[in-house]
Amino acid sequence: MAAEFAGPFAQRPPAELLEIQYPPLDRFGLAELRRIITTCWVLNTHLAGAWLRWLVRRVLRRRGAPLPVAASEAAVTAFGKLGPMFVKLGQLMASSPGLFPQVLSTAAQRCLDNMPPFPSERARRLVAAELGRPVETLFASFDDVPLSAASIAQVHACQLPDGRAAVVKLQRPGIGPRMITDLRIMRRLSRRLDKHVALVRLMSLEGIVEQLYLATCQELNFALEATNQERFGEAVAAFGDNKGVVVPEIYWDYCAPKLICMQRLYGTPMDNPQMLLAKGIEGELPMRRGVKAWLEAAIVHGPFHGDAHAGNLWILDDGRMAFLDFGIMGELDAHWRDLLRDVLYTVMFDRDFERVARGLRRCGVLAPEEVTGATDGQLGFALSAVFGPFLDAPISRLNPRKIIELMLNTAERYSGENPPELTLFAKQLLYFERYSNLLAPDWVLPMDPFLMRNIFPTEASARAAQLGTPMPD
Repeated sequence: MAAEFAGPFAQRPPAELLEIQYPPLDRFGLAELRRIITTCWVLNTHLAGAWLRWLVRRVLRRRGAPLPVAASEAAVTAFGKLGPMFVKLGQLMASSPGLFPQVLSTAAQRCLDNMPPFPSERARRLVAAELGRPVETLFASFDDVPLSAASIAQVHACQLPDGRAAVVKLQRPGIGPRMITDLRIMRRLSRRLDKHVALVRLMSLEGIVEQLYLATCQELNFALEATNQERFGEAVAAFGDNKGVVVPEIYWDYCAPKLICMQRLYGTPMDNPQMLLAKGIEGELPMRRGVKAWLEAAIVHGPFHGDAHAGNLWILDDGRMAFLDFGIMGELDAHWRDLLRDVLYTVMFDRDFERVARGLRRCGVLAPEEVTGATDGQLGFALSAVFGPFLDAPISRLNPRKIIELMLNTAERYSGENPPELTLFAKQLLYFERYSNLLAPDWVLPMDPFLMRNIFPTEASARAAQLGTPMPD
């Protein structure tokens, strides 16, 4: 086994491989029709099977799971067989219990990192094809049993020749065309529902599908993912005070177009408080550190983690918080970062929602005064009346459904549209609501000056002194 190896990305990926490819979304043909038939068959078969098993147990008076639990488990099993787009739906259900029935959200936890893997022989062939050498000549060891298997990729533990513990993330073979096919079906379905269902129209389901399409095309580009992971790590380290937040180091010598090799970390997903308790790890401070670093990345530096479900946020065994999986990243233009600064300053310090109204108009979210018939002051008052009551409550006591409904109604009333930025915000709010409910039920995000230490340093220090709460290290 060679002690040194330089794979195709040893000098970083070439610029042309960082460009995202966007297959046509409007195309609809025989492949899509076959996929619709397959989807209906798989879902109906699993749900009917669950119902029949429940009915037999009931007739024979045998104990078993209630029908809603059995049906939810069957649906999630079907998601795994149907592939990545359905797994992503399950991930949303698992990380957003405020929007879905609890029984379904609980069953969907399997979608985070416990989906059917592809065989180890295929994994070894893929590594050899990507890096040009057999696995046994590349690594000191390679674990054939994957650590996790998710929608687009699965992860195998390995050891580099110099002794570093690493993991290899492998893209599922042939996954791209199947995902695009599912997205074409989803778009056509959303267009039909949009014409007949008011709630679908209000939620801009077609827009959500298009955003998912853009994110999926990005997520399939592993060269871009590895580059974004490195950039996010640089942003986290920029201020020098985020040592409690970790981004795995990329090992570029062992990376290729459909393979990412990186530092191995050891920890627990953020939504598993029982395991954290068993390890003697306190979860509130790592969570606050993670939210702080995430906000800094989004508002100060630009690139931010765009898929903060529990499988991608860990608390390590040494108490640090880690971000994983950078397949979906966002990067806001300067005017959007300015708007977020306005929003944060308002909710954290002075509650001047007129500033927010001006920012929303500046970004085109709210229509001009001559269209809405309302001044900035009037809009600010309306925003304060809608969102003000939520700002002093612990985030775990918020009603995600109610907040999203208010956001959508506000956008509908004043601008006639639901900007995708609001959808992104709502999704992250739901993620943080879940983690806070588990780890820090009394945490009040808008009252935590620690989060603003590097964004508004003077005001954050003053607020911390006023509250008598020291800033964590």
